[in-house]
Amino acid sequence: MPHTLGFTGMDSATEAALQAAFAAANAELGGGWRLAPEHEAEFVVVDMDSMYGPMSWLRLHGSGRRVVGLTSGARTQTDFRLGRPIDTASVATMLRELSGQLPAAAETSAALEPSVPVPPPAPSSAPGGMTPAPQPFDQLPEEQPTHAAIEEAPPATEPLSVPSPGVTTPPDLEPPSTAVGQVLPAAPTIQPHVPTETGPRSLADWLRSGRLHGRVRFARGGVSVLINPDQQQYFGATSLKALAPLFEGPVDLDDFKPVDSGEWSTQSAALGAAQPLSRLAWYSALVSGKGKLLAGYDPAGRYQLLKWPQTEREFPKHFRIATVMMKGPTTLPELAEASGTPLEDVTDFVNANLATGFAEPFRESAPDPDANKGGLFGRLRGR
Repeated sequence: MPHTLGFTGMDSATEAALQAAFAAANAELGGGWRLAPEHEAEFVVVDMDSMYGPMSWLRLHGSGRRVVGLTSGARTQTDFRLGRPIDTASVATMLRELSGQLPAAAETSAALEPSVPVPPPAPSSAPGGMTPAPQPFDQLPEEQPTHAAIEEAPPATEPLSVPSPGVTTPPDLEPPSTAVGQVLPAAPTIQPHVPTETGPRSLADWLRSGRLHGRVRFARGGVSVLINPDQQQYFGATSLKALAPLFEGPVDLDDFKPVDSGEWSTQSAALGAAQPLSRLAWYSALVSGKGKLLAGYDPAGRYQLLKWPQTEREFPKHFRIATVMMKGPTTLPELAEASGTPLEDVTDFVNANLATGFAEPFRESAPDPDANKGGLFGRLRGR
């Protein structure tokens, strides 16, 4: 009996492309599959890059269905992953995997992979003072925007640069890793407001200021990361909670230690794949408010999501909060009640997404001054 496959949570153009690729791949494999409605299919493909894809996945996952996430990202929260762009070869690889014709342990195709993290190596493999190589981080592509546009103000001072020892010109920049961390077509660039005050600032301020350049190491509280602001990348522990000490206390420029090219290659390789610097900015805003809305925002205001935000498996409540926020603008107390989440956690989540451009305050549209001109007096004036 043929296996069955269904599609849901996608637009008509994407579904048509999938059907065409499926027909060719199925014929190539001997016709062992057929399309079926999602409620009858053994496996269901969901477009996790669409606005409603995560909602479809949540519904299917809750009913115990096996889901294949169609995404341009490197990882997904679904049982299996089908990579973009859609073509016959990637769909054929997916069908082989789902039908068990390829051993799961030997399947290494980038088009389809079970979403299970790879265990990290033993701590002894990391260089002294650095954390061991992390697992691929759980920043999910269905929880990502295509960009994180943050309002930018011109720098108050000239950019500061951290030179590498013995190097008078910037070293060649390595291209971003595509193994993990490139969950978007291009990692979002952090370009928020640059503080004008002088003196010590937090790591979050430095990350968002645009004044930090060069390959550097930053350490605090027994935790360290390698930061390459020019490439919008960092190398460090997968767990965000493990990085919490980095955001405590004031930070000076001298706290960023330059790393030469050779040392960078060795230490970054031990720490695994590059991760987008926007992930650190998201976490810094999450922890900086400590349950209170960031300065400049109205605690009684209504807030809305512009698109599906990034959430982390370390914070399972965030998925519930985001699901409620996607329904429309809401106040923080209403959001807490509807999601069954403490108000402090809701506020921290909103802070993180305001800071990275996933959310914004809701503002009522200004009334149209011409809206009432169609009445009796308007008709009289028109004569």
